[in-house]
Formats: sequence, C-alpha cells, structure tokens
Amino acid sequence: MGINKCIDLLKQGQPYYHTPTPELSYDAGREMAQTWADMVLIDFEHHHFDIGGLYQFMRGLKDGGPTPSGHPTPTVVTSLPHSAYSPEEVQYNAWQMRHALTTGIHGLLHTHVRNPEATKWFVAACRYPFQTIGSDIIPEGIRGGGGQRQPAAIWGVSPNEYVQIADPWPLNPNGELMLGLKIEDRHCLPFAEQTAAVPGIAFAEWGPGDMGMSFGDPDAHDPPYPDFMDNALNIVKKALENNGIAFYAAWQDEEMTNEQQVDQLIDGLGCKMIGALTRDIADYGRAKTGRTMPV
Repeated sequence: MGINKCIDLLKQGQPYYHTPTPELSYDAGREMAQTWADMVLIDFEHHHFDIGGLYQFMRGLKDGGPTPSGHPTPTVVTSLPHSAYSPEEVQYNAWQMRHALTTGIHGLLHTHVRNPEATKWFVAACRYPFQTIGSDIIPEGIRGGGGQRQPAAIWGVSPNEYVQIADPWPLNPNGELMLGLKIEDRHCLPFAEQTAAVPGIAFAEWGPGDMGMSFGDPDAHDPPYPDFMDNALNIVKKALENNGIAFYAAWQDEEMTNEQQVDQLIDGLGCKMIGALTRDIADYGRAKTGRTMPV
C-alpha cells in the first residue's frame, strides 16, 4: 500500500470518488479524515488561493487519520489559479505549484491546457531536479529543496523518502503525486492527443462548462449535448484512452436516477474519477465494479 489512495485504486483498475470540502481549516480536516470519499478535490481555480488554510486542513486530516483503508489521509488534489495557455504562463506561476505541494497534498489539477509544451512544464514544476525518468521529454524539474519536511510529516515519511516518492505517477512507478489536466476549450482540442501523450499525467477531464462557453454556448454544461459538445467529449476521451490516462467527467441528467448516471459514467464513458456528493452514490459505483479496498 502506498501513500496516495487514488493511485492505489487506479493500479487495481478501480474508479475513485471525490467530494469537495466546505472550508479549509484544521477542524474541517479532522472532521473529514474518516470521509467515505477517496479524494478531496479543492477548488483554487475560482476561489482564493488559501495556502495557510490548506496546510491547516492537511494537518487536521493527518491528526484525524489514518483512513479505514490504512492510508495516512484521503487523497487531496487542488486545482490551480492560473491556466496553461502557454509554457511561459506555467513557468512564471511555478511558485503556486511549489507552495501547494509543500502543504502535503497529493496532486494538482491544471486548467485550460492548450499546449503540450505547457503540460511538460507543469510536470517539471512538480518534480525535483534529480529525478531523471522521462528526461528525454520532460524538462529538468524546478521544484526546490528545503520545504520537504512539512509534507513529509503529513505523508508519514522521512524528508529523504519524501523527495524520492513525491514524483508524478505513472511516469515514476514509485511516485505518489497525481497530476491532472482540464482539456476544456475549443483551442485545446487540436492538441488533445499531443497533450495526453506527455508523460506524468494521471487523469484529465474535458470541462463541459468551459468547453461549451468556448463554442459560444454558456448553457451547455449538462446533457443532452449538441453535436459539437459530443464531438469535443469524444476527442478528449479518445486521446486519454490512447495514452492510458484516467478520464474524469460529470453527468447530470435530470431524467436519470443517480444510479443511472453512475452507470453512464462507468459503462458509457469509462470514467475512473467520479464526483459524488453522497456516500450512497459512491457505494453504488464501488459495488458495481467489485471494489475490495476498504473505504
């Protein structure tokens, strides 16, 4: 068993279920430490970049753990305030990734990934420079030493061990970091295959809300979708399948029951990352795929 519960589930071919957190505080972390969710997904794309609150939340998760599955904490992933329109934007904002990872979280989700070169720099920004797996494609890591003691304590490992395993999976088979992408507007689609081929990415989504807006439709987030949205979904889904990357999508159809929506996500779209607001929804999906790992 590793540090990152969701990586362990992906290695078993199992979907994982995420939920948001209502606030970032030590008490909220302790309260969520025994959550039914596999992952806590924190939104910094649209909300203030609260690194102090995030660290207190991680401390609470750690002190309230371990989880019933035996992991130190649930997996925690945050989105980022900046986008990945260009390599330069990612490079100039690498401090955001460095600060977030130093709190002890397990992964990052990057938005509006229009450029495969920007994806390479996203991976590089999350790596220490001594890591060489994939160095023929990924630039030298730019995450600096000196801040590893704090996340190591959250993970329950030594600082020396932390810097070895705080590397993106599946690029590094022993890595415990999950990096995700939002390939979520019409400008991303021509490069979806090249973007998905960049090593170091564990999951990605097609971002229907922003995808629809980029095509001029601000109300295209939920199905049934017009043809241009179905086409966009299929482009992203195929690119991810071709490169072995877990697909993340939502499916909010008012004419379907919760169970039918989970069926669509698992059977229809092959999703491995699924949002669930209640335990009942997640438990239905877990039973469906024959999951054996404790919640």
